[in-house]
Amino acid sequence: MKLSFHGADRAVTGSCHLVECLNRRILIDCGLFQGSRDLVEENVAAFGVDAATIDYVLLTHAHLDHCGRIPLLAKRGFRGEVITTAASRELARLVLVDAAHLQEEDAQRRARQWRRRGKEEAPSPLYTVVDALDCFDRFGRTAEYGQPLQLAEGLRATFFDAGHILGSASILIEAAEHGRTRSVLFSGDLGNAGRPLLRLPSPPARADIVVMESTYGDRCHRSLKDSIEELYGAISGTLARGGNVIIPTFALERAQEILYVLHQGIERSRLPPAMQIFLDSPMAISATEIFRRHFECLSPEAACMFREGRDPLQPANLHLVRESADSVAINRIIGGAVIVAGSGMCTGSRIRHHLRHNIWRKESAIVFVGYAASGTIARQIIDGATSVRLFGEDIAVRSAIYTINGFSAHADQQELLAWRRAIEGCEATFLVHGEEPAMQALAAHLEGQRVELPRLGDVFDL
Repeated sequence: MKLSFHGADRAVTGSCHLVECLNRRILIDCGLFQGSRDLVEENVAAFGVDAATIDYVLLTHAHLDHCGRIPLLAKRGFRGEVITTAASRELARLVLVDAAHLQEEDAQRRARQWRRRGKEEAPSPLYTVVDALDCFDRFGRTAEYGQPLQLAEGLRATFFDAGHILGSASILIEAAEHGRTRSVLFSGDLGNAGRPLLRLPSPPARADIVVMESTYGDRCHRSLKDSIEELYGAISGTLARGGNVIIPTFALERAQEILYVLHQGIERSRLPPAMQIFLDSPMAISATEIFRRHFECLSPEAACMFREGRDPLQPANLHLVRESADSVAINRIIGGAVIVAGSGMCTGSRIRHHLRHNIWRKESAIVFVGYAASGTIARQIIDGATSVRLFGEDIAVRSAIYTINGFSAHADQQELLAWRRAIEGCEATFLVHGEEPAMQALAAHLEGQRVELPRLGDVFDL
């Protein structure tokens, strides 16, 4: 059995790991590199493995940094089977088609720029909408939590609830070879305990090798209760002084969790009942519908509300904004609006327009409720930038800035350690999906065992 690393190695995007055993090649995730412009080149670069030789892609969840290069893999010759949960399959279709559409738009924009410079051949998109749709011919069996799937004679995979987003999973691969069974567990992204919508992560009892994320390996989150109170305070204070509240959010899970918290705040008289809420993200709107279809994956409390006909994702005065013209119209509102829009790291989509109209206003507030990778506009603002560049213009940062990390969909250091220590029989732990300081901090707490921090392209014989 061999294990090699092809993304999210000493970095937090582009998850892609390869297991080779029993004459099969299995990719765990095939994600997009996200963040600075330099990462565009990494997405275009070779995978480090011949796509045509891959037998299976086991997808942990539908975030773009875990599934975003599957269309490119298929475009480059992959003809194997993609296996994931039912909810992840629906969400991945939504995410990949949207990503392809954005790449087509970006390619068209760059083509116009190149023509103005006298160049004839502009770069093409990484993949098109047609490519994204075509890759779903490769999606095969649907995984259910705790139910082993046979991949080949002596080779099976089992998905376990990771509690990160709807349908997310940790994946255990077991291979019986030379009279011995070896197992390797991939954590995927692990959820933050105590969140209202999803269940707790549920790891298997044992594994020989563990490959686990380390996004927040160097810190602990604030309690969710305190984070919700801070959000309520930020919203109430901003509306009282006549400004707007801008919440950059990820379309999957984070947007739905914020809707749930706003619903609860209004119901419990913690937020003004007349405030106007705008969900300005076609993808988040569609993802919310998928949440409603798969409430069996949700926490017992949230699932019960759906069964009883009470929709916890529908706060009062919620406006669903799909059309671009309606999104533009929001920016005519001077105050009294809570605007939840993508993308969470402010790398694209509609949030940048709302930042442009509000971040320079002292009355308004920008509230970050998720992770921001290095090189993104969100990280620049969080790190204290006095201005940011939006649409070719330097915009002053004068609004109130809140960073509320208790809403993180990722487990913090203590939760990561607890998850790892619940797994018996582990010989080695490989840390991935984290910036190096976070990985080093987490590794320091895993004393008395083999810990590896692989680099891109590293290969290990297990």
